[in-house]
Amino acid sequence: MKNIYLLLLFFISTLSFGQLNTNYAIVDAKMIAIPSNASASTETIANYINTYFKTENDKIRAAFFWTASNISYDVKNMFAQNSDETSQEKITTTLKLRKGVCIHYAEVFNDIANKIGIQSHIIVGYTQQNRIISTLSHAWCAAKIDSKWYVFDPTWGAGFVKNGIFVKKLNNYYFKTEPEKSIASHIPFDYLWQFLNYPITNQEFYDGKIQINKSKPFFNFEKEIEKTLSLSESDKIWESRKRIEKNGVKNQLIQEYLNSRKKEQEVVNHNLNVEKINTITDEYNQAIALFNDFIYYKNNKFKPILADYEINKMIQNPKDNLVNCQNNLDNLAAVGSGNSANLASLRKSIYDALTQVEKQELFVKDYLSKSKIARKSMFSKVTWFGIPLN
Repeated sequence: MKNIYLLLLFFISTLSFGQLNTNYAIVDAKMIAIPSNASASTETIANYINTYFKTENDKIRAAFFWTASNISYDVKNMFAQNSDETSQEKITTTLKLRKGVCIHYAEVFNDIANKIGIQSHIIVGYTQQNRIISTLSHAWCAAKIDSKWYVFDPTWGAGFVKNGIFVKKLNNYYFKTEPEKSIASHIPFDYLWQFLNYPITNQEFYDGKIQINKSKPFFNFEKEIEKTLSLSESDKIWESRKRIEKNGVKNQLIQEYLNSRKKEQEVVNHNLNVEKINTITDEYNQAIALFNDFIYYKNNKFKPILADYEINKMIQNPKDNLVNCQNNLDNLAAVGSGNSANLASLRKSIYDALTQVEKQELFVKDYLSKSKIARKSMFSKVTWFGIPLN
């Protein structure tokens, strides 16, 4: 995904004010005094915060202040993004170098927030300042404090870039911002994360029409967020894609993000199908083990003696497992060319095994239909079936 999660900071003096509670001076002072060994990882930072602060307000302030104060914006590498990095790799690198771009600020803040017991999410979208739409995507965060959602942008809160140099200057305007205010400059790609009952469209963002418009259909974002968090990863992406398209693909940034979500869903579905294949393989192996148990018992002329229903169960269980394997394979979506050969081999193995099981099932039915004397004449030696897949 090209140019996602990047931000060029501009100095705007009109936004240098904040909505800072004066009590936060105590929190800030405590975070300034954090020992170096307590700031080596998000876990140790979170432990420090949990030790000294009890309220959600103080804790989230501590997380924001530490992130904005201790990470510098990496102007030099703002375009050199590694999309293959995991969240943990981004966090580890950022804490080691103490610099990064917006996604690194967001990852660190988000991880600390979650580790101190506060529900937090990373949001991606684009921004505008002075009615100028940015050509770069941006990442920030939202956290639920005392049952209400607020927006946090530790990147814009850390300072600004002037003449190609990052200048540290804490900006409290981007700490615990009301969603109604944040939408003036930050619009998520997915309107779910606007935290508004009457979300604005991308066109309205362009036009500066950010006032609440109650003539629109009511959108219960709280309920929708709760619903979203309960979905599978694939379904989450699918629902997000629909919302993004519904809100208008106004610019290339939105289109690129939409494309990236589609690719992400393909990867998720592919990985899910691979997991399903592995599960089916395990069930196939279990079926073969059960069938071999039956063959062993048959080669011993059904000794020790079992009740008829138990003998029937010994052949029915592997058959049921193999039929279930076939059904699950039939319900699989595309698995990719790299797995097609394995899938074909597994399908053939299941078919061959089921053919053998059904032959023995006929033997059992015939056996159980005869008298005890007639049963003794039915046995002949049977070889083991196959070798279970690894």
